[in-house]
Amino acid sequence: MSQLQVAQVQDIPSLPPLQAARTTGDSIFPALGQLGLDVLNYDLTLTVARPGTSELRGEVTLTLTATQPLAQIQLDFFGPTVSAVRWNGRPVVFRSDIAAQKLLVVPPAPLLPGVEATLTVSYAGAPGIVRDPDFSYPLELGWQSVPGDEASAGATRAGANFTLSEPNGTHTFLPSNDHPSDKATFTTRITVPAGFTGAASGVQVSQTELEGGFQTFVFRQAQPIPTYALAIHVNQFERVESPAVPVGVGGSPVQRRDYFPVGTAQPTREAYARTAEMLRVLSGWFGPYPFEAYGVAVVTPQLPALETATLSTMPVTSSREPVALHELAHQWFGNAITPADWSDVWLNEGFATYAELLWAEAQGQDGQAIAARWMDTLNRRGTRPLVARTPEQLFDTSAYQRGALALHALRVAVGDDRFRAFLQAYTARYSGGTVRTADLLALAQTQVGPEGEAALKLWIESPALPALPILP
Repeated sequence: MSQLQVAQVQDIPSLPPLQAARTTGDSIFPALGQLGLDVLNYDLTLTVARPGTSELRGEVTLTLTATQPLAQIQLDFFGPTVSAVRWNGRPVVFRSDIAAQKLLVVPPAPLLPGVEATLTVSYAGAPGIVRDPDFSYPLELGWQSVPGDEASAGATRAGANFTLSEPNGTHTFLPSNDHPSDKATFTTRITVPAGFTGAASGVQVSQTELEGGFQTFVFRQAQPIPTYALAIHVNQFERVESPAVPVGVGGSPVQRRDYFPVGTAQPTREAYARTAEMLRVLSGWFGPYPFEAYGVAVVTPQLPALETATLSTMPVTSSREPVALHELAHQWFGNAITPADWSDVWLNEGFATYAELLWAEAQGQDGQAIAARWMDTLNRRGTRPLVARTPEQLFDTSAYQRGALALHALRVAVGDDRFRAFLQAYTARYSGGTVRTADLLALAQTQVGPEGEAALKLWIESPALPALPILP
């Protein structure tokens, strides 16, 4: 079903067919994104008047440029009803195509390479529903709503909302170029009732009391991230500050803050007590932490944990040290270094899984024994080459454990010192950008030579499971 809404009547060009704009051509999600569109920044204002319900009101201004002339802008959007669209502040025509999950906008003139423009979209209502294409049980992505409990024995759990969007759920609540190849910075403004807290990716820059019993929290994410990694949380939170950790770029301090729903039990909180030490250990292997802040926001539904940028989304049921470490590692691998195509998601999951082994070794555990357990799992469950071919393969055992063993094989082949140097060269080259498996292999060839590249390539490409690499 398609809905046409016209903002002006005079001098309006006719809308071209939706299919005229080419998508990014992703291997797994070919309908996502627009080829040639480059979103530089999202300035998002969200009002959540009734936390715990799905209703929201939003306005987002996208700062855009292009890598090729674009006569139309085709955003991914399957969310609330759009009421107005403005190009550089002036109304323009648009079409919301529900079947294609797109918002088509025709600017007054084509957007040319090197030219910046702003596109503002106003919308309100209930977000759309996108079901996760690869999970083992039904999981709805994007904007999550947790209804509050009725008063019981004098206690009431407040309603809450948060985002859980990987891989393709952000466009259920945010008009966006919803593909990891187009990373952007974010300013997020969250208006909530008094007594609630808004939190988002980045560093909080202000908190303002408003008339009528509302307040607005503003966050700035200054480093580019993929759209799926945007964190937004609304709840009655206790914000817990911890000492900054000097492991950022150039030794800069990394701000530490965690958000716990009021009444969170101590065992849940304890899962995050060693975050500073984790930051030090991982930065010793991977190089400087790539963002200004890190922490977690705990949520109550039994959902998967997600490495939302600078503020990992951590269910109570996932509040365990290995999971906390894994999501922290994703800040390097996934959020700072992002696959240019979803088929290469093992570059996220394999690296984050191997970080678990590196952390365990730092605690005196046997890393080779962990690698052997991964190998046993793959032998039992089966395996595949690491570049995914179907949505079902995105987050399977091979992406995690075979991906980790590929790195283990590289480490065994070249030794710890050269392995560490390779990891740091990889993060230095690609942090803030995107990467493909071929880029990793090319860097291995130049950084650690043919033996390192061959070790990686075997684990990446072999249909059969290679032999377990053994640390000396």
